[in-house]
Amino acid sequence: MLKSPSSKYQRFDPVSLPNRRWPSQTISQAPIWCSVDLRDGNQALAVPMNVSQKLDMFDALVKCGFKEIEVGFPSASNTEFAFNRRLIEEKRIPDDVTIQCLVQAREDLIEKTVESLIGAKKVVIHMYNSTSPAQRKYVFGKSKEEIIAVAVKGAQMIKDRLHRLTAGGTQVTLQYSPESFSATEVEFAKEISEAVMDVWQPTPQHKMILNLPDTVEVCMPNVYADQIEWICTNLKNRESVIISLHTHNDRGTGTAATELGLLAGADRVEGTLFGNGERTGNLDIVQVAMNLYMHGIDPQLDFSDMSSLIHMYERTTGMTVAPRHPYSGELVFTAFSGSHQDAIKKGLSGYEQHKTIWDVPYLTIDPNDISREYREVIRVNSQSGKGGVAYLLESEFGIELPKDMQREFGPIANDIVDKLGREVSGTELKDMFWKEYIERDRPWSLADDSFHMETCGIHSFRCTGKVCHRPEVVFPGLPTEENKRMAEFVSVSLTDCSTVNLSWKPFTGQGNGPIAAFADALITDAGAPSFEVTTYREQSLSSGTEAAALAFIQIKTATGKLVWGAGVDTNIELASIKAVLSAVNRAG
Repeated sequence: MLKSPSSKYQRFDPVSLPNRRWPSQTISQAPIWCSVDLRDGNQALAVPMNVSQKLDMFDALVKCGFKEIEVGFPSASNTEFAFNRRLIEEKRIPDDVTIQCLVQAREDLIEKTVESLIGAKKVVIHMYNSTSPAQRKYVFGKSKEEIIAVAVKGAQMIKDRLHRLTAGGTQVTLQYSPESFSATEVEFAKEISEAVMDVWQPTPQHKMILNLPDTVEVCMPNVYADQIEWICTNLKNRESVIISLHTHNDRGTGTAATELGLLAGADRVEGTLFGNGERTGNLDIVQVAMNLYMHGIDPQLDFSDMSSLIHMYERTTGMTVAPRHPYSGELVFTAFSGSHQDAIKKGLSGYEQHKTIWDVPYLTIDPNDISREYREVIRVNSQSGKGGVAYLLESEFGIELPKDMQREFGPIANDIVDKLGREVSGTELKDMFWKEYIERDRPWSLADDSFHMETCGIHSFRCTGKVCHRPEVVFPGLPTEENKRMAEFVSVSLTDCSTVNLSWKPFTGQGNGPIAAFADALITDAGAPSFEVTTYREQSLSSGTEAAALAFIQIKTATGKLVWGAGVDTNIELASIKAVLSAVNRAG
């Protein structure tokens, strides 16, 4: 980082608004909500949702109560276009739900967008073009006048085609976004917006939407609020316009910017579930809606079954909700501190007696309202959940278990603790994890010094080495626990595999990555049961005498069983190979 950041970066200039009113305003009702999960959220995914996943999410959004849903960019691809048509032709859109489509100010794209919406009952056509000085200078190389001309021409092209929708009974609302509004001079944002309004001619009875996006957070949320109030105050025919907010989270203040923007006079909010979106994400609509809820305002959205909504979101997007994410995270209704636990217990007891206003310390809302529950996790014992187990491993040793691995290891640890009949320390918990995952070297083990990986071309890897297969040693007639002890003794004592009719097997494998190459070798050459790798994660591990890498691998067996493995080594490549062996050994 620079010692003098001002030599490269500059503070954002505030808006001149000496008589600002928003600081003294309050929010008394929910805004109009528009979900952009199926567009802004989807475009930010490494693997975009398929049609089935989009339908799953669309149905969930409708169930939550969204009345406006941006379903895509139908001119961008055949998949997006086909999704629109399927929603309309299969009559999947409730009568009270409006679908929104995004389009740039280009004739061919506008034409295809209109075509995609024929037959729908209620639609919003959302046109945008970028207006900030940096976009004008570097991206388009156009003057302010030329940028306005682009917007005006696009607005006219849309207006010229509206009859194709309205003739069939479609109710159309027009929306314009001066993209990068928060980085645009407010005077120019007003000028270009009014130029579009002059074409579309909105009225108080048939309003247009003016969306003012914080496309990239470049200013503090109070400055964004000033920008919104300035537009609301100075825009002509304000009564004919719905002012909409679309904030991102680059400075970590997307929620604050939205709430202050509502105080400043905005009527509508665009965002996504749990903040999915480009870079640091879009506004988290769940968070803003629940903030209203905790102040006694009906958000007009229903998150009563938060866990099911999270499962849908993670299933369709491949993203995860962080454990500390407001309202929705796994640990937000969990107390680790003894003093917090005591205060919460007393608060819950008091609430049970008076049942009036919720005022329980440390809990902003009643978890039961969203089908969750308060939990205490301060020590790991037989009553601790997977969250407590994961928390202790992370806080004491820096081991960050993937969420699905927490679900696997938590019950294993709890069973061991239950048999001990006492609380366990963090060190004991780590030892359990090591024994269950890291030290799983039977029946398959690797000769570390024999392993070699090389590249054979673009996206092609080849590995060689030796593995030993040591099946369980069974002693008939001995009790189970004694059998285990004897088997452990024999396995540890025998250093020459040939004495128990075993040998080191050389292997060779090839694949599009190191893990794929080793999996191919293990199955094809070594004769391991068939499996496929479904999840891979890695992290640095600073505990111990030297820095090491910790790899997590989840495999799927031929029978469909999902099993996790873990490996540690100073070489991350070798750590991932050990993690594969760990998973294969645990799969049995």
